[in-house]
Amino acid sequence: MKIEVRDLTKRYGPQLAIDHINFTVNKGEIVGFLGPNGAGKTTTMKIITNFMAPTEGDVLIDGESVRENPNEIKKHIGYLPENNPLYEDMAVLDYLHYVAKLMEIPDETTRIKEIISQVGLFDEKHKKIGELSKGYKQRVGLAQAIIHDPDILILDEPTSGLDPNQIVEIRKLIRELGKEKTVILSTHILPEVEAITDRILIINKGKIVADGTAEMLKQQASENEILIVEIEGGTPVEILNKLSELPTVAKAEPVNRENNKFEVTSRPGLSSKKEIFTLCVNNNWYLTQLTPIERKLEDIFRQLTIN
Repeated sequence: MKIEVRDLTKRYGPQLAIDHINFTVNKGEIVGFLGPNGAGKTTTMKIITNFMAPTEGDVLIDGESVRENPNEIKKHIGYLPENNPLYEDMAVLDYLHYVAKLMEIPDETTRIKEIISQVGLFDEKHKKIGELSKGYKQRVGLAQAIIHDPDILILDEPTSGLDPNQIVEIRKLIRELGKEKTVILSTHILPEVEAITDRILIINKGKIVADGTAEMLKQQASENEILIVEIEGGTPVEILNKLSELPTVAKAEPVNRENNKFEVTSRPGLSSKKEIFTLCVNNNWYLTQLTPIERKLEDIFRQLTIN
C-alpha cells in the first residue's frame, strides 16, 4: 500500500510540531525516518497510524484519507510505538492471543505459532512479559505489530534495547517484511538506516530537510571533494606549495609533519585528481596515495539538523 503525506501540519497550542510536510512512500519501500529529539518524527507516525489527528493536511493510504475512513485503514497498519506499551502481567502467549482476538484473526493459534517463530520468541512464550529483558519485550511489541499481516508497518525505534545478534536478526526480518510491505522506520542508530532502508527522510523542527538514498544525500552534501594525497620525491614544503597553487584546489594542508601526506580540498563542484596526477608526472614525483574521503551519514545528519 502506498502512503501519501500531504501538507501535514500539527500544532500543540502555539507550538508547531509539524510544518506542512509532504512525502510519499511506495509499496515495498523501506524508508528511514530520521531527526533529532523533538523534530516531529513520532507525531508524524502517530498521525499516519491514526493515533492522533492532524491540525491541517491529510494522509492517504492507497488514495483513501485517514480522516474519512480511519477504522478500515487501521486494519492495514501495524505500529510499534517508541515506548512499546505492553501488559506486563500477561504471559507472551496469552498477550498474543489477546491481540489476535482484538484483530479478529481467523485460526489465531496457527498465526501465533508463525509469529513466535518469526520474531524468535519460542523459548520465552510462556514467560510473563514483565520478566523479559528489554530486547525480548521489543520482540513482543514487533510481534503484535505484524500479527494481523498488515500492508504497512510503522516502526518507532524497533531495535532499541537489542543486543548485536538480535539487531542483526530484526534487521533481516524487517528487510524480508519490506519486500511485500510498506515500512517507515525511525531510529537513532544511523548505520542501521544504511543497512536496512531504501530511502531516507530527515525531519528537523517540523520540516522535511532531506529526502533520498544514503548515496544521494552524501553526494548532495559533498560540495567539496576532499582527498588524502601521499607523494614521494619532493620535500613536504615544496609539495604543499605546488598543491596549493593548483587552480582546482581550495586548500591543501599536511596530515602530519612526519611524511608527505596531505589533505586536499577541491573547489566547489571541481575535482583535483587529474591536476594532482599531472603535477606528479611533471615533477618526477611518485603518487603513492590518492584516496577520497567519503562523507558519513552522521556528518550529513549533523549538517542538516544543527543550526
